[in-house]
Amino acid sequence: MIPALVSLLLSGCYAAQPSNLSNICEIFYEKPDWYRSAKRSFEKWGVPIHVQMAIIHQESRYMANAKPPRAKLLGVIPMFRPSSAYGYAQIKDDTWDWYKTKTGNSWADRDDFDDVVDFIGWYGKRSQTQLGISKWNAEQQYLAYHEGHGGYARKTYANKPWLLKVARKVGVNASRYSRQLATCQADLDKRRGWWPF
Repeated sequence: MIPALVSLLLSGCYAAQPSNLSNICEIFYEKPDWYRSAKRSFEKWGVPIHVQMAIIHQESRYMANAKPPRAKLLGVIPMFRPSSAYGYAQIKDDTWDWYKTKTGNSWADRDDFDDVVDFIGWYGKRSQTQLGISKWNAEQQYLAYHEGHGGYARKTYANKPWLLKVARKVGVNASRYSRQLATCQADLDKRRGWWPF
């Protein structure tokens, strides 16, 4: 009873998912601070807003406290999780520690949207620098994100048809988000002037 109550109370601390995950304009009208965070990341690192958002959509469907599902013994009994991935962008412990060390952002949290889009921008810029992947290429950026820079360089994704399919989906979502954002970004920028925070 007590663990369930604690879990319920903690879940109330996280931002709710947007109502419409497939429309970036509706997401940002509902969560204007997310737009400001994603735009700051773009201005700092150069990874476009629609690429950032397509990666988060794939990794967590915008759930702040997302974790990989637990393996189940006999298909019923919950066991361990397959990795330490956590948060909006399903970032593993080691990768998050690396980001905090390299950027000096020692107070960053994987369940804080502002920190997560900063991480995606930073990681995407490194993917461009180290691997030559365009920051605008959502599909290839996602493969480097999922496999790590070393794995991408070794083309570990080539033997994972399921991952190539997921990366194509990220690319499709990014393209849709890009088209949608073109219709509302001027208005979102205009609204920034009167937002009180």
